[in-house]
Amino acid sequence: MTPESTETERWCVVTGGRGFAARHLVEMLVRYEMFCVRIADLAPAIMLDPHEENGVLDEGLRSGRVQYISADLRDKSQVVKAFQGAEVVFHMAAPDSSINNHQLQYSVNVQGTQNVIDACVDVGVKRLIYTSSPSVVFDGVHGILNGSESMAYPIKHNDSYSATKAEGEELIMNANGRNGLLTCCIRPSSIFGPGDRLLVPSLVAAARAGKSKFIIGDGNNLYDFTYVENVAHAHVCAERALASGGDVSTKAAGQAYFITNMEPIKFWEFMSQLLEGLGYERPSIKIPVFVMMPIAHLVELTYKLLGPYGMKVPQLTPSRVRLLSCSRTFDSTKAKDRLGYAPVVPLQEGIRRTIDSFSHLTAGSQSKREGPSKASRILGGGKVADTLLWKDLKQTLIAIFILISIYYNFVATGSSVVTALSKALLVASVFLFLHGILPEKIFGYTVEKIPASQFHLSKDSSHDLSLSVISSWNTTVKALRSLCQGNDWSFFFKVVFVLLALSLAGAISLHSIFVIGLPIAFIAFIVYEKKEQEIDSIVVSFKSFACKRKSDVYEKLFGSKKHD
Repeated sequence: MTPESTETERWCVVTGGRGFAARHLVEMLVRYEMFCVRIADLAPAIMLDPHEENGVLDEGLRSGRVQYISADLRDKSQVVKAFQGAEVVFHMAAPDSSINNHQLQYSVNVQGTQNVIDACVDVGVKRLIYTSSPSVVFDGVHGILNGSESMAYPIKHNDSYSATKAEGEELIMNANGRNGLLTCCIRPSSIFGPGDRLLVPSLVAAARAGKSKFIIGDGNNLYDFTYVENVAHAHVCAERALASGGDVSTKAAGQAYFITNMEPIKFWEFMSQLLEGLGYERPSIKIPVFVMMPIAHLVELTYKLLGPYGMKVPQLTPSRVRLLSCSRTFDSTKAKDRLGYAPVVPLQEGIRRTIDSFSHLTAGSQSKREGPSKASRILGGGKVADTLLWKDLKQTLIAIFILISIYYNFVATGSSVVTALSKALLVASVFLFLHGILPEKIFGYTVEKIPASQFHLSKDSSHDLSLSVISSWNTTVKALRSLCQGNDWSFFFKVVFVLLALSLAGAISLHSIFVIGLPIAFIAFIVYEKKEQEIDSIVVSFKSFACKRKSDVYEKLFGSKKHD
């Protein structure tokens, strides 16, 4: 689509116009009827979300007051084409901040921004407002309390996104005055609100996976969150200030501004309010940063290796851990004085609107599984399932403690099976005897006695056990008869596979079972329960592939005989 404008129309361009904050700015500009709006983004065509259909944006597209143009900022010719006839450019395009890929971030945030500046100068754009980030002054180590715009850039930034954003910001401020172009930079702090595709969805995903119980750090770090409508409003304030002329535009131009809701709040309290509002538990378990950081480095390394093969961008990265554990509050006085900015939506109202907009992600909206999970059925239900699936946290932790004790006292010592079993029986005998002679109460605490019936095998249990043994024997005999007939190749291969697996399992030492097998059991079953559908889908695909390959092999081995 080629941009068109008439002399009576005033056009502005929003780069990255389909991004989270940019969508809100586009709608605000259309509602205010300040400009006709041209949305520039990477997609070849605009696809409206269901909630946008028949709304302000849809109406604007139909009336011609809103245009969409596909443009890659890394190609200057495309940028020039997108900016033709525009009076104002809101440069909001940027890669996902969680992708720590320096080449990608540099190509868009620095080279792309230079192309934006050059295109503005070439086609005569009058005002350029750049969406920067408070992270340009954050080193990832030292917290920031009530930071002002006088803060210098750190020697080393927290990640590639922050470093390249700082470079882009410098380019924008240095371009002020070129060919009459007025520029400024907006630094919105921690944007949230309806339409967010990162914060709330990842928070809910963590809650549903049981990971939102944890607080990284001491939980007292303060943060400035900014409701998305206030961010859009700040961009409008900046444009109006630059357009005012005189001292107002002179003071506003060539500067950077922190934008917040002006209501600092503890980071984890903010997260707790969102989670509670959506029906999930508040985080309560504190984990020190020094524990999380090695894990985050491992996750980031894994992504670097598997990212090219389709691994999703992880949320747990070193830069993200630093962001979650440090204080980051900023002073918006400069924006108030020079741009006339003030929040239009208070923090608590913003939280309420955000929660309402994500009603489809509430705890009550989860599809309920009917009956026990497959993992629970595989484990036979009961205490074993509850333990390995972490249903009873106390029971699971006790089991882990007992297994660790067994390992260090019996397995790690290198004892033979008979010696280890003898030691275990000795410890059990001493424990039971001492427990038996203890009084019923010690210092007011009741000692629960183990009843003798606990070791008694009832008649029904004995009968069930006998039937189980007989059934297993009959199944084995039936299998042997089937093999003797020699006409069921599929069954033969299954038997061979099972026996090979058993022979391999028999070669595994007791030490390996404890060190490798048990940790895998405690992790694998809970992972399967959480990701049952995804794993089952992979297994079905693998089975389908294996069956096809087996048919091909069978056909090659025996097909020719049948034709003969």
